[in-house]
Amino acid sequence: MNVDPNDGVCRTCGGPLQIIDFDDVTLTVACIECSDIYDVETDAFGDGCMTYHFPLMAERLFGGDDGPESHSA
Repeated sequence: MNVDPNDGVCRTCGGPLQIIDFDDVTLTVACIECSDIYDVETDAFGDGCMTYHFPLMAERLFGGDDGPESHSA
């Protein structure tokens, strides 16, 4: 799942982020430009977990988990 650049960008280079994995407390993000990979809190993008974490978790729980990289923002 891609992160909207208005919500957050790479802390290293300012490039676009993609959520590549997640769990109950973290989102693992990868920069599309510099390939930096790091964990952030589930509410790191100021969305109350509703834009990124909740949809990913719901998909995993209720079917069709193809992984977060299959989703687009």
